[in-house]
Amino acid sequence: MVQIPKPPTPPSPAPTRSVPTSADVARLAGVSRATVSYVLNNTSAVRISEPTRRRVHEAAKELGYVPHAAARSLRAGHSRMVLIPAPTFPVGPLYSRFLADLQSALAALDYTVVQHGTGGPHGDEAARGWAELRPVAVLVPGSGLGPRGVAVLKRSGARAVVTLGPETIEGAHALLMDHDVVGHSAGAHLYDRGRRRIGVVVPQEAGLEAFSAPRLDGVRQSVRGTGATVTELPLAYDEEAAARLAARWRTLGLDAVFTYNDEYAMLLMRALQDEGVSVPEETAVIGADDLMLGRLLRPRLSTVRLELPPGRELAELVDRAVRRPGSEPEAHKVLGATVLQRESS
Repeated sequence: MVQIPKPPTPPSPAPTRSVPTSADVARLAGVSRATVSYVLNNTSAVRISEPTRRRVHEAAKELGYVPHAAARSLRAGHSRMVLIPAPTFPVGPLYSRFLADLQSALAALDYTVVQHGTGGPHGDEAARGWAELRPVAVLVPGSGLGPRGVAVLKRSGARAVVTLGPETIEGAHALLMDHDVVGHSAGAHLYDRGRRRIGVVVPQEAGLEAFSAPRLDGVRQSVRGTGATVTELPLAYDEEAAARLAARWRTLGLDAVFTYNDEYAMLLMRALQDEGVSVPEETAVIGADDLMLGRLLRPRLSTVRLELPPGRELAELVDRAVRRPGSEPEAHKVLGATVLQRESS
């Protein structure tokens, strides 16, 4: 009779380490659980001495304790999550810095900022997905969201919906970024420098139409009634497209160009120089965004510096809207522009 050997007994699993609680933090710091809650939730209604705050934070760090967001939301009746959907358009360094500044300011006000990816539906359809996360506020960059999407978010518990774009949306607070002022500043600068035949680069990248169209219109407004002409120049962001445009440049008869932004300015300026078109003698060039690389070009690139308010001001608007959910939506123009003249114009 063949005896089948028994398989070896598996080792006992290592005991799982218990999740630290606020009671553990309180014991280690030598304070009450209420004090731990006041400190870690940044409660301003109760005065806590700085040494006590420090002890609580050090104890929480030593134990690896993190407050339970869902439990805190149940106590407060709403979450502290601010949802920022990722932009559906290509973003440059300026916009990235602006969003980073805003996120830091919201964090300082005890909000948790979550960036949501761009995959899937957009606009009102995307709002349903955002609503599932139950944010207390949503900051929507660009256009696409409509009144229906705003209503969906508010019904799901969002106390504030804030749009960052060129227009107001019913029911939402608006941070108006009117890009006409960028084109107007560039066009007025070129006209004041004696340029009368102005080209305007219109990027072919998807998602930039909301910015390029008003910038083109701003240039047209700046020279309306003067006799100066404005020529639209569609351009893809690649060297071959820039080389093709530069090859026929002299047939266009232009003496200046506003290139939408500094990146397109660098692309086109190099192509023009390769064709022997001198900058600024034959053609003045001005971009926008004031990227540092523009200062390293030769000739140095003239540009329009975009001016956005500090993240702190916008974070305070969000906080105000969250605390007063029934208040009338606010609208604020938040985009300014200043021309920085350098050698290229």
